[in-house]
Amino acid sequence: MRRKVDEKLDALLAFVLPPQCTLCGADGDRRLPLCTDCRADLPWLGHACRLCAEPLPLSSVCGRCLRRAPPQHAAHAAFHYAPPLDRLVQGLKFGGRLGLARLTGALLAEAARNGQWPRPQALMPVPLHDARLRQRGYDQAQVLTREVGRRLSIPVESHRCRRQRHTAPQSGLAPAQRRRNLRGAFDVSPLLALDHVAIVDDVMTTGATVGALATALKRAGVARVDVWALCRAGR
Repeated sequence: MRRKVDEKLDALLAFVLPPQCTLCGADGDRRLPLCTDCRADLPWLGHACRLCAEPLPLSSVCGRCLRRAPPQHAAHAAFHYAPPLDRLVQGLKFGGRLGLARLTGALLAEAARNGQWPRPQALMPVPLHDARLRQRGYDQAQVLTREVGRRLSIPVESHRCRRQRHTAPQSGLAPAQRRRNLRGAFDVSPLLALDHVAIVDDVMTTGATVGALATALKRAGVARVDVWALCRAGR
């Protein structure tokens, strides 16, 4: 019911105020602030590893995951982290452009529907530490997750997880260093009533962050943890 009401409100707003394309300023369509040409340029991911979403010639399991299986059951990503998606992610993550969550959340929800990603009982954004949240003023993963949850009518359980350690930035660290950096970083309250949770993040690179959160969720009682990422970057 909630989803149908939101869709009608979105359609009414688009009719009264037709959106402009977020990327080029041309007329957008009635559903999203994105024009036909820019939509055609989106770097959809396509075939990828079922466990870490690394791009592959065919959908299977990559060599890294065969050697060392990640803690999540599956990983899905909508796009390559490439133009023009990288501009949207940077604007949402660091530019304070919270309105971009409507577009990116809609695109991620569309990918989940069209790709028939297994539907979880709840969505869990990757949380920021309180110190970084105060510095930035908002949590981009939480804003993105709420939009995805709204469009797919899936509850968001962000209040059940916190980042208990202010970890060093992951950029520049080797994969093993990233895993050590995030060990014990997340604290999750017991989730015995939830058997299937999907972690939502804007960009997945090595998978160390979502892997640490997946481990914490499993310790909290979740049987199956998937990863939903807007973009997949190179390792």
